[in-house]
Amino acid sequence: MILLNLKDLGQPFEFWEYFEKVSKIPRCSEQEEKIRIFIKEEAEKLGYKSKIDSIGNLVVKIPAKSNQKLTGVLQCHMDMVCEKNESIIHNFSKDPLKLKIEEIENEKWLTAEGTTLGADNGVGICYMLTLMNKIQKGELNFDSLGFELLFTVDEEQGLRGAFKIEKDFLEGDFLINLDSEEDDAATIGCAGGLVHFIEIKKSTIELNLKDNNFLPVKIFISGLLGGHSGVDIHLGRGNALKIIGQLLWKLNKEYPIHLCSIDGGNRTNAIPREVTAIIYIEKDKFSEVLLFTQNLFNDIKIIFDGIELNLDILIEKLDDYTDNRVLSDKIQNDLLNIMYLIPNGLLSMHPRIDGLVFNSSNFGTITTRDDDIEIKISQRSLSEYFKTVIWEKTKALLDLSDLDINIIRDSDYPGWTPNFQSKLLTKFKESYKAMYNEDLKIKAIHAGLECGILKKKFPNMEMISIGPTNEGAHSPDERVLIKSVEKVWNVLISLLKKLN
Repeated sequence: MILLNLKDLGQPFEFWEYFEKVSKIPRCSEQEEKIRIFIKEEAEKLGYKSKIDSIGNLVVKIPAKSNQKLTGVLQCHMDMVCEKNESIIHNFSKDPLKLKIEEIENEKWLTAEGTTLGADNGVGICYMLTLMNKIQKGELNFDSLGFELLFTVDEEQGLRGAFKIEKDFLEGDFLINLDSEEDDAATIGCAGGLVHFIEIKKSTIELNLKDNNFLPVKIFISGLLGGHSGVDIHLGRGNALKIIGQLLWKLNKEYPIHLCSIDGGNRTNAIPREVTAIIYIEKDKFSEVLLFTQNLFNDIKIIFDGIELNLDILIEKLDDYTDNRVLSDKIQNDLLNIMYLIPNGLLSMHPRIDGLVFNSSNFGTITTRDDDIEIKISQRSLSEYFKTVIWEKTKALLDLSDLDINIIRDSDYPGWTPNFQSKLLTKFKESYKAMYNEDLKIKAIHAGLECGILKKKFPNMEMISIGPTNEGAHSPDERVLIKSVEKVWNVLISLLKKLN
């Protein structure tokens, strides 16, 4: 670890001054008021007007120096994911982040002590503040290009700020999003998505436990890697809910089992790592069931060989378990059919962009409640049409069950279709090539971005997303490559000068 000295961080120096200040301001999702006040007051101090919409999005207007012919929107989000290691005492609502420099393989990275760094999307905030500052000081001059600097709220919790922007909030001709995480690439597309909550009404029976013929058993799947249900969905990682669904479906065909409960997964945007099921079996069949299930589990593990190194199963008797309510045969059979067949994981790859997932689905959570069993799933696609098709196939499967099901659509966000002929992209590629003598990488991601929503609201705006190299976002391992901040700044300014 190297103690932080702003002079060691390179250029632009104003960026790092702002980053240090921003890192002292609380800005978890839904707690952006203080950072918004800071940005607004900084803009006013520099002589720029701003406005705030009903949800809290902020836009700062910077007019061209003389005859404005074009308006560019630069955009970032104000909130950050607030995560910390268990051993760290840190109150995100008031404590400043503790910044430090780490040297890894002769490269200097900025990180925080035991918490997320907030480079996602603090770097975007600081790029835009630096642009404001340098234009006001006369270090940057744009005769015919004006700017709208858009700072959104709640990106990390469902892209809510972008969803609430009204069409008259912006007047720009193009948009540069500053929320990407590779300094040698431009993002030009993202997946859209659907999230549904499926509530399956329970019908239960009570087992007669007095004759002592039934044994309660817990099956616990654990040790999976998990990951983001968009950007990690193609890596061949296991989904705990699908694994236990397969186990229980086959077990149900071989032995008389009675399902009490099944619970696993935390969020629709995460691949489930753990799941627990509690079942009753005939007491004298425990050894058979144990051997059958373990052998079946070993067969399933083969598909994850070399990937899921810590995948494990625990099968144990529950001597103190007394709840005798179990699912009726119909509910149990239909539920296990759904779990076995529900679309999950990578469904298809993009035909033009190597390594990019086109369609996917994630069986995200299952929860046993008093009156129902709730399943949460998400579908992603680079196509609005296929996003709907994936859900329709899932809905058709649910309809076949004839269960009493209530479906809630939690969210529906649009994708951003890549435009390889974009003039904005062409100019950025030219700027990057001229400055670094290498070709810019063009990419799209299989996750939701604010650009997808903004493109739907402002279809005539050409858009790209760029940013410095940032690793480990959303975790206490988050770190930004220090030299990449200057690299992206230089090519951004080169692009803006081309557009002036």
